[in-house]
Amino acid sequence: MGHEHGAPVSAGGRHRGRLAAAFLLILVAFVIEVVAGLATNSLALLSDAGHLLTDVLGLGMALAAITAAARGAADPQRSFGLYRLEILAALANAVLLVGVAAYVCWEAVQRFRDPPEVLAGPMLAVAVVGLAANVVAFLLLRRGSRESLNLRGAYLEVVADTLGSVGVIVAAVVLALTGWPYADPAVAAAIGLFILPRTWQLGREALRILVQAAPEKISVTQVRRDLADLDGVVDVHDLHVWTLTSEMEVASAHLMVRAGTETHAVLDRARSLLGERHGIDHATFQVEPDDHRGCDEIAW
Repeated sequence: MGHEHGAPVSAGGRHRGRLAAAFLLILVAFVIEVVAGLATNSLALLSDAGHLLTDVLGLGMALAAITAAARGAADPQRSFGLYRLEILAALANAVLLVGVAAYVCWEAVQRFRDPPEVLAGPMLAVAVVGLAANVVAFLLLRRGSRESLNLRGAYLEVVADTLGSVGVIVAAVVLALTGWPYADPAVAAAIGLFILPRTWQLGREALRILVQAAPEKISVTQVRRDLADLDGVVDVHDLHVWTLTSEMEVASAHLMVRAGTETHAVLDRARSLLGERHGIDHATFQVEPDDHRGCDEIAW
């Protein structure tokens, strides 16, 4: 017995307008920082621009994934829609961040060996502009990041860029006041290292969803026990719990009941239990009598 739902709007889709605004804002800031970084010869500024580039690409992918997911939901051949594109975008975002962090750290090492001359004044002015853009993007994405892994990837990049802009400002001030040539590469390396743990967590969560592992917050063992405790249920098998995309948890199971049990009541209680106790709103159950045979032939 099953239950069909209309195609829901993903958590990311609910914040598409804010995402688009953040994308345009970061794109403008990126162009400004690249031009200024080349003009001032500042690695810290260029590293911040590199992070902005990952933001531009990441936000663009996130936006494209949300748009495609919304359109794909209407295709009957894609019974689960294209919601997983948002998770793929989050994973791609993590890979981009790792690449940028590795490059910036490598370049910082080269500059520690032979620090070039950096123009502190223009570097400071552009870093302030970048900080302003990042703060606005931060505010636009903060709410959605709590609901969508896709937006969380973009949000983490903006957070890293915000702190990076603060670091560039600090480096510019130190350089202007003391002339210490290592301020620029030191800040650049710190920015690169800062984002790696957060990137690891983002990539780990995306891979967990892609391999269809159960959500960490849900104990499959407890779900099985709760379903088995329902009146009339004598066995629970072929139980699967996975995440379709952020905030879309899904489950399916076979519920074996005693002969003569009212199956509609079992089905209703099972759905209520998963929704209220485990936060799983989309569940498909097969309710079968205890004299039914054949399910044990399924090997996966």
